[in-house]
Amino acid sequence: MGTSQSREDYISDSDYEESESGESSQYDDAQETSSSSSQSGTKTLNSLDEVDAKLKSLKLKYSTPQSPNVKNPVKLYLHIGGNTPKAKWVISDKLTSYSFVRTNKINGGNDSDDDEEESEKGVLGDGFWVLKVGSKVRAKVSTEMQLKMFGDQRRIDFVDKGVWALKFFSDSEYRKFVTEFQDRLFENVYGLKATEENKMKVYGKEFIGWVKPEVADDSMWEDADDGLDKTPESVTPVRGNRDLLEEFEELANGGVQSLTLGALDNSFLVSDLGLQVYRNYNRGIHNKGVSVRFDGGSSKIGSNSTPKKALLMRGETNMMLMSPLKDGKPQAPGVQQLDIETGKIVTEWKFEKDGTDITMRDITNDTKSSQLDPSESTFLGLDDNRLCQWDMRDRSGIVQNMVKGDSPVLHWTQGHQFSRGTNFQCFASTGDGSIVVGSLDGKIRLYSKTSMRQAKTAFPGLGSPITHVDVTYDGKWILGTTDTYLILICTLFSDKDGKTKTGFSGRMGNKIPAPRLLKLTPLDSHLAGTDNKIHGGHFSWVSFTSSICSCVLLNATFFFTLEESNSGSTLMIVKLDNVVDLWTYSFIVAPAFQLIGHSVVVAWAANGELSSYWTELSSRRVQVTENGKQERHLVATVGKFSVIWDFQQVKNSAHECYRNQQGLKSCYCYKIVLKDESIVESRFMHDKFAVTDSPEAPLVVATPMKVSSISLSGRR
Repeated sequence: MGTSQSREDYISDSDYEESESGESSQYDDAQETSSSSSQSGTKTLNSLDEVDAKLKSLKLKYSTPQSPNVKNPVKLYLHIGGNTPKAKWVISDKLTSYSFVRTNKINGGNDSDDDEEESEKGVLGDGFWVLKVGSKVRAKVSTEMQLKMFGDQRRIDFVDKGVWALKFFSDSEYRKFVTEFQDRLFENVYGLKATEENKMKVYGKEFIGWVKPEVADDSMWEDADDGLDKTPESVTPVRGNRDLLEEFEELANGGVQSLTLGALDNSFLVSDLGLQVYRNYNRGIHNKGVSVRFDGGSSKIGSNSTPKKALLMRGETNMMLMSPLKDGKPQAPGVQQLDIETGKIVTEWKFEKDGTDITMRDITNDTKSSQLDPSESTFLGLDDNRLCQWDMRDRSGIVQNMVKGDSPVLHWTQGHQFSRGTNFQCFASTGDGSIVVGSLDGKIRLYSKTSMRQAKTAFPGLGSPITHVDVTYDGKWILGTTDTYLILICTLFSDKDGKTKTGFSGRMGNKIPAPRLLKLTPLDSHLAGTDNKIHGGHFSWVSFTSSICSCVLLNATFFFTLEESNSGSTLMIVKLDNVVDLWTYSFIVAPAFQLIGHSVVVAWAANGELSSYWTELSSRRVQVTENGKQERHLVATVGKFSVIWDFQQVKNSAHECYRNQQGLKSCYCYKIVLKDESIVESRFMHDKFAVTDSPEAPLVVATPMKVSSISLSGRR
């Protein structure tokens, strides 16, 4: 069928305790029917506790003593059977011991293990920490182990060429292991001894909550939950009978590289053969049978490979295509501008600064909704040490000549070229044009819409490179993607006057909330396939921009748009004139207006030349169509899985997934969509395509050969 079972047990509160005590029964075969999956748990001893109970009932004469006289004693279990109905835990070693050793290689014997080396400054010597369990496990201490804690069972699960579990004989032994593992992880990541001094050196005193989550101020998480746009519990049900249903599945032309969703009529797949056009519907996207083939000739900007990035612009009538200069390198020397209606490349733009050709690794729209602006001529660019805005007009504001032989040059309107060391990897914009940037060292920086030179806030990260970043429309939440987990950051803080702001508008002080991690269970991470790195974490897609109305006054047409941002509301008025069949646009920001219920009353005009219209305009009450909503879900891709988290549930500090955890709160409650090949990208359609019986707009999942549309509701 192409989709996995609903796996409601990963989300349902009523089933979660059972999955904690018998977790492997929940790791059923995603390709089997739901009935066979549900029955498998009753026929096998899947729980570690069940295995122990069975052994005790046999009264074996060699049973393990309750207090074994072994240093660091543990029971070692191995999960077998993969995702088949016969999957279960088996005892690999009923009594063994673990140790953390420092070494220069993973697969060497005991002779390769060296004592820990430490300088007077607390800097470690060469090598890295490895976890050894008896003679069967030897794993580098890293996030790739996907270690998961079960405090109530004194148990940890992890991945090392298979899925293993350790059970401890006392609470103190369990807590000792967890603390030592976290210290060794810190030392492997930063190369510093895990002292309080070094932790403060890495994170800074403002981020003490990242080092000691138990003392972090979580009030902002709760305030955000209780604030405006809170999604009602009934809107996002988590009951076991709510399935993920595949609405549409269609073959692609092959070699799909990226998925670009539109908020209007069409969405697009970029493949090796060209651009495929899909029609947007409430149930998903359908192939229109229209495709645009890329010209195989030489490009003027030096890029001849398949585009890896496609950016919709100008009311979704144009698309900017960015192709890497060399295979394996993300940087591009320019972009191609595609007119979607004609299917032709109308120009090829070069990136240039101060007369020197430069490259960009990524581009994005100025704001979350600016792709819907028919007059949009600017977009943002990012390279390893550059953050800037590009303009397709020259300094005089005249559109460049697209017929001349040489490629026109984009105008660098604003930005900054950092000297070195930023190692930018990815970025995204909010609804008001603020920018979040992720870096190779794990840092996440927030820039206001007024300055790209200095970040207002810089989160230290957890050491893993940020490969993708997304932000909610209102800028309150940031989702960073790493290879092994997602990191969810709350940007809210209270200033000295007690006003709640985001980290885009000011420095957050010393009460910064600790982040939350979104992870896969060790078994799911292992079953996701060989390409099991997480990528492309996204919020669901909502927009706070509302087209209010249009009216005709004195042969001119006016369009009204209400822009919601962190700093408040702005009423944009677009005046459209037809002078001898030449359409011109004028943009006016109303300096004063009043919101009355769902209506807007304009107070006066900002532009004197509109005074002849204003007497009639100012007396009109304009009806607002309000569609601003809070994002409801998060989705990421790992191997053959699309993984979906309930945003409201992740934010809930009382969620039982966080019980008995040590360190940063990690959420393992999710739903999975399984495909038969590695997934290229997973994205939610715009919220306008949600139907009344679904908590969310359809999820679109693209693989190299197919594209599927998934509904989150089982009811028609």
